[in-house]
Amino acid sequence: MRHHIGTEIDIEAPPAEVWRHLVDLAAYPEWNPFIPSAAGTVAVGERLTLRLQPPGGRALPIRPAVTAVTPGSVLEWLGHLGVPGLFDGRHRFELFPTPGGTHLVQSESFSGVLVRPLRALLDGGTRAGFEAMNDALRTRALDGRAD
Repeated sequence: MRHHIGTEIDIEAPPAEVWRHLVDLAAYPEWNPFIPSAAGTVAVGERLTLRLQPPGGRALPIRPAVTAVTPGSVLEWLGHLGVPGLFDGRHRFELFPTPGGTHLVQSESFSGVLVRPLRALLDGGTRAGFEAMNDALRTRALDGRAD
């Protein structure tokens, strides 16, 4: 079973500014309501230590592997719940320059045997978490322009 969710937001800051905040994992506790704890090196092949906090849901620690990094443009990781094939998530951030700043697409493709029973949770709390993070990243990038 596969399932995909995605969210988008326009941010009135250039991609470099949005990227700066997206990859500053140590600062996530200051602004990120969906991933309030993050550590690791943003480089292909590295493992991150993240704690996801969907709105209204339980915190979930994960250790995904970074699978793609294009500075200023793409960040992607692949995480597993337990063993690969049980519940896998490929999380992706894409930043597109626009005349007014950046168009951010945050998405995740899920696969595995637990996707079907967890689909309502994904469409509810997980999607809401993406939207909350998008809004917070927008605020952070706009506030960060004054740095």
